[in-house]
Amino acid sequence: MSENIEAPAPVVATAPVQPSSTMDNFRAGASDLAEQAETKFAVAADAVSDAADRAVDATRNAFDNAARRIRNNAELAADRGKTHIRHEVVEKIAGIAAREVPGVYDLGGDVARMFSAVKERIGLGDADADQGVKVTLEGRNAQIDVTIVIEFGYVVHSVTDTVRVKVINSVENLLGLEVTGVDVIVDDVHVDDDGPVGNDEARAADYVA
Repeated sequence: MSENIEAPAPVVATAPVQPSSTMDNFRAGASDLAEQAETKFAVAADAVSDAADRAVDATRNAFDNAARRIRNNAELAADRGKTHIRHEVVEKIAGIAAREVPGVYDLGGDVARMFSAVKERIGLGDADADQGVKVTLEGRNAQIDVTIVIEFGYVVHSVTDTVRVKVINSVENLLGLEVTGVDVIVDDVHVDDDGPVGNDEARAADYVA
């Protein structure tokens, strides 16, 4: 009498079940990484955008300055022709006149003075005569802006008034132009190394209420 022998049931491999806490930690870590990546991409995008904006502004300013220099000439009528005076000539004369005023230590803003100091240090010459001066010309009219560094101890409005008069007289007498205005910008004050700064108590004794 034969016996029925049943075949063994197939063994099915099952993946180990991950604890729920491990999966939660994995999801949380992935979420944190995604947020950090998103933040870094946003910061990088902002930096690129700012750099692009600065490049556009610099290009626009360069074109504006170039256009201003091309058309920025004075024109004086003569019997048999015309006399054209470039704005660089007016700027140099105005700069020389401003430097002659007592109390004016230097001309130009921080950047202009820095480049001038570098030029002098490496032996490429002294400061440009037109440093710190900007001129807008139209016909025979000139509008002049002068940026100065004033010496400590000088009365500001007295120095600026003298600069204004000196520049107007020099430009009008030497070039025959009409100066419509001279705006003077006081960018800084110069104090000698052995000056009064740092000796506040001694200086305060001279001021009696």
